[in-house]
Amino acid sequence: MTAVETRPPGVVGTSPGHRPFGARVKAFVELTKPRIIELLLITTVPVMFLAANGVPDMWLVLTTMVGGYMSAGGANALNMYIDRDIDALMHRTEQRPLVTGMVSPRECLVFGISLSVISTAWFGFLVNWLSAALSLTAILYYVFVYTLGLKRRTTQNIVWGGVAGCMQVFIGWSAVRNELAWPPFVLFLVLFFWTPPHYWPLSMKVKDDYARVGVPMLPVVAGNLVVAKQIVIYSWVMVLVSLTLWWPLGATGWLYPAAAALLGGFWLQEAHALYSRAKKGVTGPKLKEMRLFHWSITYATLLFVVVAVDPFVR
Repeated sequence: MTAVETRPPGVVGTSPGHRPFGARVKAFVELTKPRIIELLLITTVPVMFLAANGVPDMWLVLTTMVGGYMSAGGANALNMYIDRDIDALMHRTEQRPLVTGMVSPRECLVFGISLSVISTAWFGFLVNWLSAALSLTAILYYVFVYTLGLKRRTTQNIVWGGVAGCMQVFIGWSAVRNELAWPPFVLFLVLFFWTPPHYWPLSMKVKDDYARVGVPMLPVVAGNLVVAKQIVIYSWVMVLVSLTLWWPLGATGWLYPAAAALLGGFWLQEAHALYSRAKKGVTGPKLKEMRLFHWSITYATLLFVVVAVDPFVR
């Protein structure tokens, strides 16, 4: 399935030279998708506390956060460069810098590649080369596997595409220990199973956008009931996997499993409520699919905050 190639004339690639400097700076920041990176950093830093079994070196934390921002920002900029044709046709992306002409495609490409190269060197020389390799792997996976390979070809795009975002827990752990282990692998799986039920509700909300440009997100090619059922399945697996960090791994004390069970319970309640509404044939605003989307962000934030706090209350 291919995306529509036409777009409003003059929208993409117009000269940005006359734009105010402040607006241009803001546009380049927008290329990095800072709201997404904020969530990535929330899942990186707590893992550093877990790896250190307490407070890690704060200079290392700051260095890892800066490197993580540049790494994810570079990948996101390259994603915008590749998707500039369909971004111009989707309502939720029609104000992105490449679409408005605030940044030219060439500038975006150079910016994305530069951030990717600099972030890899940053990790290598200031953190360690294992973290650098993991960071580069995440960039290449997001750009080539997800954006170029999966996004426009399969309904499983967001399932496997989410691997790039999950890599942050490996980077946080390796930054402290310069090795990998089972605890970050469990948290990797939590985020892997979290991503589809996090993103599918949003896709349900804007499925007409995706349908218009030929991107086969699951809600575009399947009914709400099918999507809601998949959300429930992934949600249950996610919650059960999250508890394995406590048992059988024994990587946490009592606080983490208590919080994971409580937060997971609220999540499952929302997931099953969405499934119930879809089963009744509810559509439009009454489907309330965005309730789960917003809760998913809160869930991930609170769960990883507990990951950071748990070492201090064992």
